[in-house]
Amino acid sequence: MTQERTDISQRMSGLIDDFVGRGQGYYRHVFAYMMQAPGYRFTLNPAAALLGPIWFGARGLWSWFLGFLVIETFAFIQLGRGLFGDLGRESRERAARIAETLDLRRQQIEAAEQSGASTLESLRRAAASLEDALAQAEVAAAQADGTGLYYIGFGLILLLCFRFMTAALANWTLEGQFARWRSDRSVAHGWSVPRMMLSGLLFVLVVLPSTIKFAQPEAVALLSEFPTNRNWRLGVGDVIQTAFDWTKTAGRGFFDALTLGMRALLDGLEVVFVGTPWPVVALVIVMLAYLSAGARVAIFTGAALAYLGLLDFWDKAMATIALLGAAALISITLGIPLGIYCARRPRVFAVVRPVLDFMQSMPSFVYLIPVVAFIGSGKPAGVVATMIFGSPPVIRFTVLGLQQVPGAVREAALAFGATPRYLLWRVDLPLAARTIMAGVNQTILLSLAMVVVASLIGAKGLGEDVLEALQYAAAGQGILAGLAILFCALILDRIVAGKRR
Repeated sequence: MTQERTDISQRMSGLIDDFVGRGQGYYRHVFAYMMQAPGYRFTLNPAAALLGPIWFGARGLWSWFLGFLVIETFAFIQLGRGLFGDLGRESRERAARIAETLDLRRQQIEAAEQSGASTLESLRRAAASLEDALAQAEVAAAQADGTGLYYIGFGLILLLCFRFMTAALANWTLEGQFARWRSDRSVAHGWSVPRMMLSGLLFVLVVLPSTIKFAQPEAVALLSEFPTNRNWRLGVGDVIQTAFDWTKTAGRGFFDALTLGMRALLDGLEVVFVGTPWPVVALVIVMLAYLSAGARVAIFTGAALAYLGLLDFWDKAMATIALLGAAALISITLGIPLGIYCARRPRVFAVVRPVLDFMQSMPSFVYLIPVVAFIGSGKPAGVVATMIFGSPPVIRFTVLGLQQVPGAVREAALAFGATPRYLLWRVDLPLAARTIMAGVNQTILLSLAMVVVASLIGAKGLGEDVLEALQYAAAGQGILAGLAILFCALILDRIVAGKRR
């Protein structure tokens, strides 16, 4: 037993020597002490205390390097401000502005004395106030210049505290890296001189410009303003405008057909929701809520519809639901098949994913620019903008749902002779249905979130009331319209989500 323990200790010592590279005897002793109990055990690393973040970089602990680099930069900024900073700069600039105003008032006083103007006394009082302010600003500048020692002391205290933290955490982080290295030899290990040089260079590139910028803001103009040229942006904007104009001209037939199709779909939905007598529409929606989610949701739906009707939001709410329905119908009809295709072809999804990221990350107002340029304003443009904003969730959730189908279930179906079509319709889609419906739900709610934005380009509905409330500062009317949009969202969410099991 003793020989076995000795062999294990020797093997562990050999692993530690291979891992640390330098300071093998020190780290064998420290790691043996730290491995006696789980969790953090206090030790101090002198090399880490001396080098600071550079020690972490040389050891390949880049996340720790970045964290300590940021906090130590703050300490060096305080030292720089205390050693060579222009601490009274703001007060002197304020004094200079006051002095200019005071000179102007004195000139006005001289002119008033010569002309005998009645404003002479008020000008003299203003000049006296400016003189007091000038004296206070000069005193404040002198006092600020004398606080350099305080900044130096504060910076030194911070730096010592941060270096103590570095020394106290260094061995603990390195021991954790050693544990990862034992199971994965690709983990960074050893003391690397190139890593140390790189981390030292990064340390200088971060600390030195930051210290100069805060200590002497006007010393290096490059640190205050990014080197750019306004003509570059204008030139790129002209190129994009030219491309837009060419696309609009070349694709006029496509955009006209798209507008006509959107308008036809919208007109049909508005006939259903707006043209149909309101008792019929309300009854159908309440029954749909009851069949989908139960009696409680049906009662809530009836109360929400009563709110829309009694406060004169019915027609605009139905127009909003028609616009939302058109956009969501197109998004879901195109999104689910595209998600199925992407789930079965990862290379295609690798191309589609950045496009979805772009569609979800771009601010909603930006969608309006190309939509108005190609389609014009009005309801069809609102449908297209809403469709672009709401399409990504249904595609992503369809891909996610199909990827989460257990492989064992698919293999069993194939073993029993299932065809690809049978596998899709009878195995994959039923098992992924809950996830896909969650994507449909998100698409509908995101589409409804575009209602107010779409009203900016002429899409009618409840968003128009919210926009008018913002323009005329009518808080009460805006809150009522916002609640109407909220109730529409809740009704659709409960109906689509159904009974939660």
